[in-house]
Amino acid sequence: MRKLVFFIALFLSNVNLNSQELNCLVNINYEQIPGSNRQVFTTLQTALSEFVNQTKWTNRVVQTEEKVDCAMNIIITSRDNNTFTATLQVQSSRPVYGSSYATTLLNLKDNDFTFRYNEFDPLFYNRNSFDSNLISTIVFYAYVILGVDADTFAKYGGDFELKEAQNVMLQAQQSGLSSWQNVVGKQNRFLLIDNLLAPKLKTYRDVLYDYHIKGLDNFVNNKEFAKQTIEDSVLKMQNLFNKTVGNYLIRLFFDAKADEIVNIYSDGPRTRNAVRLTTVLGKISPNNNSKWKNIE
Repeated sequence: MRKLVFFIALFLSNVNLNSQELNCLVNINYEQIPGSNRQVFTTLQTALSEFVNQTKWTNRVVQTEEKVDCAMNIIITSRDNNTFTATLQVQSSRPVYGSSYATTLLNLKDNDFTFRYNEFDPLFYNRNSFDSNLISTIVFYAYVILGVDADTFAKYGGDFELKEAQNVMLQAQQSGLSSWQNVVGKQNRFLLIDNLLAPKLKTYRDVLYDYHIKGLDNFVNNKEFAKQTIEDSVLKMQNLFNKTVGNYLIRLFFDAKADEIVNIYSDGPRTRNAVRLTTVLGKISPNNNSKWKNIE
């Protein structure tokens, strides 16, 4: 009987170890902050890493190899006692079927990140209230990472996670912080989740699914078909042009995908809309024109 109990406990322990969804590298960069007492930053980095990686974010059963690889790089720019001003770089990737290649899904920078933290403060998230801008921001991006990742494996597969991110935003609006508010022309957390869930902007999520499942994941078996599918997907991004304030979703997509697209179309079989592709890319993402010139 004792042996049975032991194996049951071991099994449950393994399930718990394999159930967290994120494999996240959390880094706190405090090089801009003078002073010799910097232990608080090391403590915060460890606490955030444990919080993000040990939290069960969804009800999905996730094996170790299915965890989402991501990174959160917090650059502290100023400190006033226990109040910190920072920027946050969020990145995530997912593997491509049949290869060792990992494709970037998110590569975004949040320049409006101010929070309060006392060393050894417990990190706890309550989905029904706003308690800390530090926790709300980290949780918000954890759900965005998971939602975008799920959208690349199933059409609108990230609905649950993105709606959880939206809930974080709605709770955080009571803080009055501008990063959570509907500010015209400002690319902030409000606009990010509002755009991701807007019915009129679902083209973005359609593109995520087609580009990855029908395109990249078919590269190993049929490169020509994969390239054509990716091309068709990218061309659909034109449907979002002028539909979003500041074209946030277009920027979000190409900040992650510009280099990859250039690499895909720099050699190999030509696709039927190659000329149109470069024309459209130049129109909807002119900031990357120096890169688009390398597409043949």
